Amino acid sequence: MDLGIKGRSAIVCGASAGLGYACAHSLAEAGVNVLLVARGAERLDAAAKVLRQQFPVEVTTLAANVTTAEGRAAILQANPTPDILVNNAGGPPPGDFRNWERDDWIAALDANMLAPIEMIRATVDHMAARKFGRIINITSSAVKAPIDILGLSNGARSGLTGFVAGVARTTVINNVTINNLLPGPFDTDRLRSTFEVSSTMSNRPVADVEQEWKARNPAGRFGRPEEFGAMCAFLCSQYAGFMTGQNILMDGGAYPGTF
Repeated sequence: MDLGIKGRSAIVCGASAGLGYACAHSLAEAGVNVLLVARGAERLDAAAKVLRQQFPVEVTTLAANVTTAEGRAAILQANPTPDILVNNAGGPPPGDFRNWERDDWIAALDANMLAPIEMIRATVDHMAARKFGRIINITSSAVKAPIDILGLSNGARSGLTGFVAGVARTTVINNVTINNLLPGPFDTDRLRSTFEVSSTMSNRPVADVEQEWKARNPAGRFGRPEEFGAMCAFLCSQYAGFMTGQNILMDGGAYPGTF
């Protein structure tokens, strides 16, 4: 299926691995020129090499921390007017809220709420002027169904969700959509780290924790990153212009609610 975005340009944050890389891969497959952003240059370059070998698009990289003002300035200097923006930053560490201080909360807000808002603020008007823009925020299923040990993420990502709910209704008139993708348990390094913390807190083997999570999911498995990337690419396509301000949950059916 031709998504109608060949030749467009995208900034994909957290793109060296996991769900960010999966989004970059699907966009490149659709013919989009991608700027891959992540903190680690070595892993980033390896990811870019794979994409260049597979797809005839322009793939550039930038080792930068999107959660800092300096990092965002460098990203926007590399591509000040993207057609597509995928906001993504690693989630804050799991744990017990009793152990978190103010600095822990501020760091979570900077990474998972304020940084995406700043990137939206810097790019959305350029998109509106061209009458095309797609902004995807990778958040978490915890926005719909909070996970107790992910309290920092629950709070920060919910704040971003509330912000997007308002602003997305003001940009769609110019064919600029803003949507959130909410991953449940996908087979990524982030999920593995959550297993390790849960294992320590419950004094059980990591393998047992992993099997329990898998067994209680209606799909009986974890999500595959390529499934997530494909959904991201569709939301960035020419066919998704009537869809904005939405929270698309990809969790294998784990969330039990009707709405």
